[in-house]
Amino acid sequence: MTGRRAVAGTVGIVLVSHSGPVAESVAALALGLAGGAQAPVAAAGGTPDGGLGTSAELIAEAARSVDGGAGVALLVDLGSAVLTVKAMVAEGDELPESARLVDAPFLEGAVAAVVTASTGADLTAVATAAGEAYGYRKE
Repeated sequence: MTGRRAVAGTVGIVLVSHSGPVAESVAALALGLAGGAQAPVAAAGGTPDGGLGTSAELIAEAARSVDGGAGVALLVDLGSAVLTVKAMVAEGDELPESARLVDAPFLEGAVAAVVTASTGADLTAVATAAGEAYGYRKE
């Protein structure tokens, strides 16, 4: 699990992918593009044995590692990652109480979330900034 650990009073970011290397790379890219970002970020990709898939255990561990008390934004890549995180949020016993699944594009949303969290913004602002990344035009 790559990234920065919990910072008191700062929203934590968890990047959930079916692939460990993808989650790790997106975390590294988001932190790099965010410059001096101080937001805690953790990658939770693949299965515990390094295979493709999602792991509630890895997601919960990542969320706990970045929880500084201001909330945890979970960004996911696709399919079963979404379903896994939705189930974990609904159950409410594996994730920090303030954990939230954020509807955002995985890469662009991760960058926006890290930058916004690094300003000290609250969880709602972080989720909004990440979701607004759907509007980033490439033409």
